[in-house]
Amino acid sequence: MQRYVIGDIHGAHKALVECFKNASFDRDQDLLICLGDVCDGWPEVRKVFDELLTVRNLIYILGNHDKWALDWFMYHNSSPVWTTQGGNATIGSYEGEVPEDHVKLLSGARLFYRLEDKVFVHGGFNPEIPLEKQGEHTFLWDRTLVFRAIELHEDKVNRNITGFDEVYVGHTPTINFGSLEPLRVCEVNLMDTGAGWPGGVLTMMDIDSKEIVQSSPVDSLYPDYDGRGT
Repeated sequence: MQRYVIGDIHGAHKALVECFKNASFDRDQDLLICLGDVCDGWPEVRKVFDELLTVRNLIYILGNHDKWALDWFMYHNSSPVWTTQGGNATIGSYEGEVPEDHVKLLSGARLFYRLEDKVFVHGGFNPEIPLEKQGEHTFLWDRTLVFRAIELHEDKVNRNITGFDEVYVGHTPTINFGSLEPLRVCEVNLMDTGAGWPGGVLTMMDIDSKEIVQSSPVDSLYPDYDGRGT
């Protein structure tokens, strides 16, 4: 069994299929840890969920966009903040009712996941507080840990700031820092390589070997859409 982590997908089903193909991913045997934000951006959110549900060993971590989508799935809430941040694409990908297994996947998603001495989370966490005592908002939204690691990295200070061997996060696109590949700063690995945005790509990493596979630029797969750049 190979073990993979994948960054924010944002409705790009074609990019996900490319990553699976490029990794020779085995849906029955391999482990996939999804760092959240499958929703919002490109037009195939529903197809992404259908694809992920074929993965037997799937660990799904809730993202902030997933939380917005779950509110719409369950309560039909569609705030302007959400719809203007890609939510309209999620709504448009569903015709009629949302399948129950999609609701179940999101409602049962984890806020974080520990694997050996590795932590996987969408946004971040406070290393001074036990993970179990931190709130949903921190895990989904907070970038303090990421920015601290980036600051130390830029100052050429390479030290452990969390007490874990490795941390994997989504939420903060590496394209904001001029990279289309994951960035490792201290022990923190930034896995969101901008798949939700024009010019970005989707990245999947083998957790053990650190080898990556990537999709084509996502806007080339959806030339009639702007993703979250709409």
